[in-house]
Amino acid sequence: MDWNSMSDPAILAEIGKRMKEYRLRKNRTQRDVATHAGISVQSLQRLEQGGSVSLSTFISILRMLRLLDNLEALVPELPLSPVELLKLQGKARKRAAKPHVKQKNNGDDS
Repeated sequence: MDWNSMSDPAILAEIGKRMKEYRLRKNRTQRDVATHAGISVQSLQRLEQGGSVSLSTFISILRMLRLLDNLEALVPELPLSPVELLKLQGKARKRAAKPHVKQKNNGDDS
């Protein structure tokens, strides 16, 4: 699916459709999901009908349906840039050093 070519309402409708399909596949009622997610049934209905809900409501529904791991694909962690990798490599130890031994001071201040 080419999400970039879709309008915002079309994206919301597709997300709502998919969330409903997940809920039904898990054999959960709207009331059950809403109760366990800590949201109102109306919020879940709004999402499933293609309406907008708050991000925290969306996350609560994802958590209840065990879909939170999919957020990694939605907003992946940025990889280190080549410059950052070089900086980290520069800080890596390349060899061991002899341990420093403190010399005893025999009272000579010379």
